[in-house]
Amino acid sequence: MTENVTGEKVSIGYLVPTREAVMSGEFEARGLLALADRAERLGYDSVWVGDSIVARARHEPLAMLAAIAARTGSVLLGTAVLLPVLRHPVVLAHHAATVDQISEGRLVLGVGIATDTPTTHHEFESVGVPFARRVGRFNEHLDICRRLWLGESVTVHSDFYDIDEVRALPTPHRDGGPPLWVAGSNDVTQQRAGRLYDGWMPIGHASQYASGLDVVRQAAGDAGRDASAIATSAYLTVALDDDVEAADVALNEYLAAYYPAPPAAMRAAQATYAGTANGLVDWVSEFVGAGARHIIIRCAGDHDRQIEQVIDCLDPLR
Repeated sequence: MTENVTGEKVSIGYLVPTREAVMSGEFEARGLLALADRAERLGYDSVWVGDSIVARARHEPLAMLAAIAARTGSVLLGTAVLLPVLRHPVVLAHHAATVDQISEGRLVLGVGIATDTPTTHHEFESVGVPFARRVGRFNEHLDICRRLWLGESVTVHSDFYDIDEVRALPTPHRDGGPPLWVAGSNDVTQQRAGRLYDGWMPIGHASQYASGLDVVRQAAGDAGRDASAIATSAYLTVALDDDVEAADVALNEYLAAYYPAPPAAMRAAQATYAGTANGLVDWVSEFVGAGARHIIIRCAGDHDRQIEQVIDCLDPLR
């Protein structure tokens, strides 16, 4: 990472297409691991993987990150995003601590509560987790993980969990465990990120970013926390082509295959770009100007070509 004109670090991350591989019937991990290797060699600062067990099936993210950690030496490794409550907190804490040890402290957990859709309800039911009161479960779940990462013996008897004097070893390589970055763009999520967690990872548009960050920082200040210490990221979907119309078609086809909703609806809700590499610089600059310091790029379409184009054109922003 280099410094931008404000003197703050800006990093560029790459999302490994685990979901897209499964959608195309390519279940072997070799090509995905090769993309992660290539991202590090090209100079990306971080590599990310998504999470979904059955709703949008893909490779298990922590297992994938463990493999990537063993093959790489410097990139930050993250989930974008993990649904923590789909795994028992003792199991998740143990698994994440192991990945953090393998990576020597490079793990970040982007975490979310999941959207309220029929497919998400089915996913929760499939692993035996109630969907109701998922925010309360989410907060308690991550509190348990943090306590286990500190090496504490944890006892919890609540509406969500019954745990008796459990201590999980090894503890993570990073003191206190992996940072927790909360996904979401609404006020409640922003306030939660500011009050309780280590970072904020929205998927919305640049026009909403600065006001959302104000909410995060106000909530942090109200909770007596250092607002400047909260990591600020942006999760962006990109389709690059010298032919803007072709890029637009590629993005729409990608979204139509990925989500059970019309592409127009997804583009209204998510930050997406379709166009030339030069235009991408200006578009991403809006997020950096609004306060984002960790840019996470999900490529729509041809990764072999776009993985290099993206880092080449965004490098000056760093």
